[in-house]
Amino acid sequence: MIKKLFAALALMLFTASAWANMCPALMGEIDEALEDEATVAMLDEGQLEEVRDLRARGEEAHGAGDHDESVALLEQAKEILGI
Repeated sequence: MIKKLFAALALMLFTASAWANMCPALMGEIDEALEDEATVAMLDEGQLEEVRDLRARGEEAHGAGDHDESVALLEQAKEILGI
């Protein structure tokens, strides 16, 4: 029983650190897309504003340790960007 509990705890810690490491990579992909004039030209002003807002909120969530929320927000931004 103790071994199963320890294994579950280890898995949770590994999963959390995997999400934490994913956030900066997603932010980098979004930043790179926002620097690409062709990608930005495909968006209207509302979409561009939404991407920037989602990216900022994703970074805030990452900084607060809420990596699930951060990944969800950043993935939304990527979807709008088409990446």
